[in-house]
Amino acid sequence: MTPTSSRFGLPMVYLVDDEDVVRDALAWLLRSRRLLSEGFASAEAFEELLAQRGAHAELAAHWPTAPSCLVLDVRMPGMSGLALFDRLVERGLAQVLPVIFLTGHGDVPTAVAAVKRGAFDFVEKPFSDNALVDRVEHALQASEAVLLQRLAKREVQRALADLTEREREVMQLVVEGRPNKLIADALDISVRTVEVHRARVFEKMNVKSAVELANLLRP
Repeated sequence: MTPTSSRFGLPMVYLVDDEDVVRDALAWLLRSRRLLSEGFASAEAFEELLAQRGAHAELAAHWPTAPSCLVLDVRMPGMSGLALFDRLVERGLAQVLPVIFLTGHGDVPTAVAAVKRGAFDFVEKPFSDNALVDRVEHALQASEAVLLQRLAKREVQRALADLTEREREVMQLVVEGRPNKLIADALDISVRTVEVHRARVFEKMNVKSAVELANLLRP
């Protein structure tokens, strides 16, 4: 079960469907599971929300800040759900904002193709209330996992910025697997100095071994 809140704040479910009755029913269903939602009558309306969150180039790095997912109708007047999904993929938002498509029977092959391109799942109308909310909760868990990964990367970047130039040099050679004696020879410093720098690197990067350090720095 997805908690009603996380270390990142309250999860949010975005509902994009051109039918008011569908959005209202979904919002009520989500409230019954203590989940917040926000509805949009068109893909264009949701695009306006994205525009309000900042420049497109910066969007993927800064939004959403809390676990979120998008329940998206495939067929709507104007921009289709598939077109909106493609734009989310282009902006790098499909993982942090998992998309669950609502489909009619005839749209199932299209929805399956979208899942292969990175959509989280699809639910065929008429849908089971419990099954849909279960998928929403799983999507929110996936979103939170991505937010945790982003947080970990930012923490690594902050730790790297705290290293001195010499500590960076020692760290690079440690990651390459060189022993202290060879690092000392390469940098023309004493083994004892290498040991001191190595210990400081481990402390600042919050690791206990060269293997852990290498794994932390792996792209």
